[in-house]
This record gives sequence, structure tokens and C-alpha cells, in this order.
Amino acid sequence: MKKIISVILTLFIAVSAMLMLSSCGDTTSYGTHHVEMTFEDYGTIKLELYGDIAPITVKNFITLAKSGYYDGLTITRAQPNFVIQGGAGDEVGTIKGEFAANGVNNTISHKRGVISMARTTVYDSASSQFFICLSDAAAYSCDGYYAAFGIVTSGMDIIDKMVSDIPRTAFMDSNYFLYPQYQITIESVKVVD
Repeated sequence: MKKIISVILTLFIAVSAMLMLSSCGDTTSYGTHHVEMTFEDYGTIKLELYGDIAPITVKNFITLAKSGYYDGLTITRAQPNFVIQGGAGDEVGTIKGEFAANGVNNTISHKRGVISMARTTVYDSASSQFFICLSDAAAYSCDGYYAAFGIVTSGMDIIDKMVSDIPRTAFMDSNYFLYPQYQITIESVKVVD
């Protein structure tokens, strides 16, 4: 009996140690991170990302940003009083949608300045495209259904200027997607910490 208890205890300690080591190896997704996003002709906004609330989403965004993935991509959608959306590029892998309808307790509400992940009708289809909420009205249709993961801490005036500069003729459809000549270029997305 003592041998069985000793073996079980040894296995328990070994498994616990392995789990601790694997979780300590990559802390990219946890904690608060800061990012700077620069738009051609408009300037730089600052974002704060919340890895303790949406760790999968934050890790994905930071990984793409550090690789230079977003540099040169565009804002492809600008729906006044709702959202701007961008980040569509080469195909990248999809991630789990971190929101209530998908079984994840995400406490970030889609208020003005919040950054979240765009997706298809499939809950786990987010990849690189993000959107930034232009008003608190986005909360009504997005809370619980999209993975919010941070907020703009500086530069909402830049985003407002971008949206106000877009002429009515820029929209190619009723979802406010922009013709290519009106899309705004993302010069860079830099991870500060």
C-alpha cells in the first residue's frame, strides 16, 4: 500500500512540475501589454491589451505584430458610429473565439476605443482581422459574440479623423467596406511590452 501511495505521489509531483514549467515558458499571452499602431498620413495610436482576459487573442495579435504581419495592410471597413476594421492579409491560422457565446468569460465590453477580433459566422474563425469600436453602440451587437482584447489609450482623435475623411463614395457595399483606393494603410504595429 505504501508503494502505491508513493508511486501516486511521485506521479502527481512530476505532472504538477511539468504543468508549471509549460505554463511558465510563454508569458506572452498573460498580463497587460502595450502596442503602438501607426497609420499612413494620420499618426500613431496606443493600445493596451489584456492578456489575463483574452490570452489566446492577445498572444495571436502580438505574435502577428512582432512578425511584421500587419505592416502595410489596410483598414478595409469604416462604419461611422460603429467600427473600423482592418488587418486582412495572407491566410493565417484561426484561434478560439474568447467570448461568452463560445463558453469564455470575457468581461471587456465593446465600448468606444475597444479593440476586438473580427470573424465569420463560425465562432472559432478569428485570425488576423481586428476592429476598433467607434462608439458605445457596438456593445449591443458585439458583447458576448466577439473577442474584445484591449482598448485604445491614446489616439481616438486620429481614428475619428480617418473616418471623417472618408467620402461617401468610398464605400463599395452596405457593410461599409471600402474601395481599395480609399483604404488607409497601417504602416506598422509595434509591441512596446
